[in-house]
Amino acid sequence: MTLKLIRNARIFTPQDEGNARGGADQDTLRQFDRGAMAIRDGQIAAIGEESAVLAEVAAETVHQEIFCGGRCLIPGFVDPHTHMCFARRREAEFEQRIAGTPYLEILKRGGGILSSVKSVRAAAEDQLYRQTRRHMDAALRLGTTTVEIKSGYGLDTASELKMLAAIGRAAATSPMDVVATFLGAHAFPADYAENPDDFVELVITEMLPAVKAQGIATGCDVFCEEAVFSVAQGRRILRAAKDLGFEVKLHADEVNDLGGAGLAADLRAASADHLLAVNDANLQRMAQAGVVANLLPATAYSLRKPYARARDMIALGLPVALATDCNPGSSFTESMPFVIGLAVLNMMMTPAEALTAATLNAAYSLGLAHRVGSLTVGKQADFLLLDGESPAILAYHAGVSPVVAVYKRGELVSGAEGR
Repeated sequence: MTLKLIRNARIFTPQDEGNARGGADQDTLRQFDRGAMAIRDGQIAAIGEESAVLAEVAAETVHQEIFCGGRCLIPGFVDPHTHMCFARRREAEFEQRIAGTPYLEILKRGGGILSSVKSVRAAAEDQLYRQTRRHMDAALRLGTTTVEIKSGYGLDTASELKMLAAIGRAAATSPMDVVATFLGAHAFPADYAENPDDFVELVITEMLPAVKAQGIATGCDVFCEEAVFSVAQGRRILRAAKDLGFEVKLHADEVNDLGGAGLAADLRAASADHLLAVNDANLQRMAQAGVVANLLPATAYSLRKPYARARDMIALGLPVALATDCNPGSSFTESMPFVIGLAVLNMMMTPAEALTAATLNAAYSLGLAHRVGSLTVGKQADFLLLDGESPAILAYHAGVSPVVAVYKRGELVSGAEGR
């Protein structure tokens, strides 16, 4: 067994007490001003003030020491909502949107998701794999050590399985932890526009069993929104997914208050995501049901919409997570530092709340908090060194990434190691 010692770091981490952090707890971090961390075979063996950690490992052989020079050390980011697997960008649609064309109107014209469907269906698995790895590598350099990636640009069984196969290959060749999510209910294909319930039946009776047999996706998502899937249709799909053993989550109440958050509460989903138009009653139901509110501020930024009401959610005790929503249409970014900056400056979250949202709460929304999301003895040694003294640097130094080194399971995977 090898022992690595990380020394002279200003350590900040959420405290994992067995559940996602909401209310005042989301604003509480453990802090060690001259901190150290002992790593044994990729897992955290000890963490605390340097003097205490040195005393704890005094009788052991230390194989490597890394001195951090007083830099801030935080957990690796967990990005719990992305669409990184796609074939082509959609820059022309971006210009349409900033000229004033609503997103749902672009979708009705065959753009939006349906544009990505056309290119994904035409793409080979190798192309999707390479494109996905490019986005993952960019995210890794920016501090993301765990990521969720959805299918959803295939909308037929063969294409959805092709996307998931590409995601599985990318996961197998990257140092990142990857959670694959099936999103066959992302939009209605053009040939089902007149009979959408038939497509719902296809998702339930053909796609879900095929995805389960493939064995790559562990979660199932549905886009509940006007002109896409109704709450009733989403309920049918997600109940079928739960019966097959999938974890479930929803794109909920992004454009209209359709009641997706209430459905998430009913199903005790892992998360309800977006929530720009959600009502207070359903936020309360989510809090009571233990559903994580997964907020995507880069999407609101890109769509020029009001941001999700993070302060109201936190006041209700609802755990808030943050994600990039990296996709070719409404949020083309792999940067969790950018997302954290938006959360602090535009959703009025504190730096501590935003860090908890981007690490521990995000890990709970993916069912991975037993392994990642906080710097806790027994968890993976996934951590970042920042060019700053505290997590506030992520919002304070705008427009750049302060991430100078990324470690996964105790090994440097991006950036420069300390001396």
